[in-house]
Amino acid sequence: MYVDHFISPCESPLGLLEIRADDQGITHLLFVDAPTQPPHPHPLLERCKAQLGEYFEGQRLHFDLPLSPAGTDFQQRVWMRLRDVPYGETCSYATISAGIGCPKSHRAVGAANGRNPLAIIVPCHRVIGSNGQLTGYAGGIARKQWLLAHERAHRDFALQGDK
Repeated sequence: MYVDHFISPCESPLGLLEIRADDQGITHLLFVDAPTQPPHPHPLLERCKAQLGEYFEGQRLHFDLPLSPAGTDFQQRVWMRLRDVPYGETCSYATISAGIGCPKSHRAVGAANGRNPLAIIVPCHRVIGSNGQLTGYAGGIARKQWLLAHERAHRDFALQGDK
């Protein structure tokens, strides 16, 4: 059974987040209503909290953290491609499908997107429907809207250089 060795809650403008990590990197960043386990601190979790704080302040465009999400090879490919979607921009499931070399795998990409265990860090909130409409988000559509609006509002920072 997979066990996270380290865990920490993190307050955010969108509610409580829970950061989990193992010896290789961050395994989960999840929206939670309450902590699910007692905290077990680690310097990597503190680094993640600091970078999240910078992101929410509009001062960080990219996360520089070792990641260790568990998933299938296909899910890993989707999640890696999601990290290439630029800050403040959106793309469709079809774009992600084409980007991983599986142009007819829209539904499978959607399923992998929905199973992303690293909310915000792996920006699945930037994926929208081909018709431009917002589609589901594990954290809820209101959070997805907030994240997209937040990034649009801080896009100018991206033009000046970023962290």
